[in-house]
Amino acid sequence: MITILCAGSRGDFQPYVALALELRKSGKDVRIAGSRSFESFVRGFGIDYYPLRADIESLKVDPKLLQQAGSADNPLKMLLAFNKMKKYGVYMTEEFYEACVGSELIVYHPGVTIGYFAARQLNVPSVLASPFPLHKTEKYPSVIRYGRSASAPRRNKLSYSMLQGMLWTASGGSVKSFWKQRFGRTPENFGRPYERHADSRYPALVSCSRFVFDRPDDWNENVHQHGYWFLDQPNDYVPPRELADFLLSGEKPVYIGFGSVSPRDRKDEIVRLIVEALKKSGVRGIIGGLGMIDGLPGNVIAVDQSSHAWLFPRTAAVCHHGGAGTTAEGFRAGVPSVIIPFSNDQFAWAHRAYDLGVGAPSLPFKQLTADKLAESIEYALRPEVKARAEKLGGEIASENGAWACAEIIARLLDERA
Repeated sequence: MITILCAGSRGDFQPYVALALELRKSGKDVRIAGSRSFESFVRGFGIDYYPLRADIESLKVDPKLLQQAGSADNPLKMLLAFNKMKKYGVYMTEEFYEACVGSELIVYHPGVTIGYFAARQLNVPSVLASPFPLHKTEKYPSVIRYGRSASAPRRNKLSYSMLQGMLWTASGGSVKSFWKQRFGRTPENFGRPYERHADSRYPALVSCSRFVFDRPDDWNENVHQHGYWFLDQPNDYVPPRELADFLLSGEKPVYIGFGSVSPRDRKDEIVRLIVEALKKSGVRGIIGGLGMIDGLPGNVIAVDQSSHAWLFPRTAAVCHHGGAGTTAEGFRAGVPSVIIPFSNDQFAWAHRAYDLGVGAPSLPFKQLTADKLAESIEYALRPEVKARAEKLGGEIASENGAWACAEIIARLLDERA
């Protein structure tokens, strides 16, 4: 049994489900361990699931901490938010460890470092699986510094130490506390595990296209990057009837949605702003992630949930918060992006879309107005931006990251047999 330890929002889980599906195709038993709130979603794809009893709801995490973590727009704020939330992690860490017991191999998200130490304790391989470039390189800054300062070799490398330090702050203390409770000591060689994946028995995998961030030459050969891990809807996916009818009733619309960070407490204000911006830019629109909305004009529709993989290629452009998974789907769709970052790595994806020539300049949520959103939409719909976005979509389609990374894991297991 391969156990994948995962954390985050639904968008964070999707690449790992894609990886699990490819592992199952190769004949491997696999399951995902994570928050119980995602159990039905994961099992819907036929993947076994280990639900944690301890999660944000059961632990009664202070909503203010969640808001701080979700709105941290610079590295210092991110670090402070993660540091405040780490006291809740020990309860989840214990259950993550139990999920590892009996596994042949452990794959872990960089925010769930118990996977590394559990694997050593249980004498099985561990694989670091990251949804973004994580290892130190001089080539470009990490996702917490990209676009915020000029690229320089030493500064770039330092930015990865900062990123790894933040992730370690969020999980390292929990590992230490749990280990002392369970084994009466700290783990051997206790410390950040990320750069230790430099051996063919303990590889690291990255879900990212080389056409978005090329694989750096100064990475260890056992850090593998072969493309995004996309989770596609089943072939029999049927979109909501109202949405399908809307798409057929006129020119391609612009999608606008902010995923898990949707400001539902400011719903009416944001809806008015979006409607005004769509009117100013003269395009039709789809508003996602804010629930059902009454009183919209005829050129705008609201959808509570939809498959990005299905919907994005049917739009003129996609406007979103810049989550790594949503950004990847926008790039794959071959349509221009308007990214409105709220926090964390979202700013990096906004800047990268612009630098690649496939999106409008970054428009932080704190600066959002109807006029600025309309300007961004108009910029994204320029012919040259549309052409570059279409080209990038074709390049990304030539990769199969989930399959290639699953093959690495399967081969590792086969060699141990």
